[in-house]
Amino acid sequence: MPRPATRLSPDRLRELARAGAATAVKELRAEITAIEKAFPELRPSNVRKAAIATVGRVQRRSRKMSAAARKAASLRMKKYWAERRKARGTKT
Repeated sequence: MPRPATRLSPDRLRELARAGAATAVKELRAEITAIEKAFPELRPSNVRKAAIATVGRVQRRSRKMSAAARKAASLRMKKYWAERRKARGTKT
């Protein structure tokens, strides 16, 4: 079924969607608080809170190549491509 045409600009539509999402998040947080008050045993322990916070802060580590490793990789690739050109029979 085709979507009905709207007279809202994409920016206005995004703004309304963001406002709706913010409202939904606020309602969910209120509901979580009410459930945790009713069932305190379900409340996250300090250990779980710390684990959740740590997971949020974890960053992906980038691997660093030393200058020697870059040079070695460069030489290997130059040799590899030279052999491929030689096999194809071109000197470019």
